[in-house]
Amino acid sequence: MKTFKSWMVIPTALAMLLTSAGVTRSETLQITPGFEPDPLVVNGTSGGTRTTKSCGQVGTTPNHVLQLNSDVNYLRLRLQSSGQPTLLIEESNGKSSCVPADSFSAGVIESPGYWQKGSYSIYIGDLAGGQHDYTLSISRSRN
Repeated sequence: MKTFKSWMVIPTALAMLLTSAGVTRSETLQITPGFEPDPLVVNGTSGGTRTTKSCGQVGTTPNHVLQLNSDVNYLRLRLQSSGQPTLLIEESNGKSSCVPADSFSAGVIESPGYWQKGSYSIYIGDLAGGQHDYTLSISRSRN
């Protein structure tokens, strides 16, 4: 029994180390026309250790990956967070865009429009390098 207790210390310590080191796994979200629920809502923590030119600190891996199985005429991403949140979207073709928090939006960012079929890496960052809880909603509604 004593050996068993000692053996359990290693996996527990490893789990704590990985959690405190900020290791994140990307969540893949499959988006198809008419997806449900609408809005699709996901949560996480912003920021990370990778410094970007205009989006502040983001993670080394995306927070979410949007996989669009076909073109989507209208898709709106809405990010709510405290701090100075940013939304970095990297397309599979190498294009990227940063949507910083606007001082008038009180921590709410929206990125609406037409989205082509493909894979989009979504990073939730923070201009000041902080880490804050966020809510990201994805909707096909214009309201």
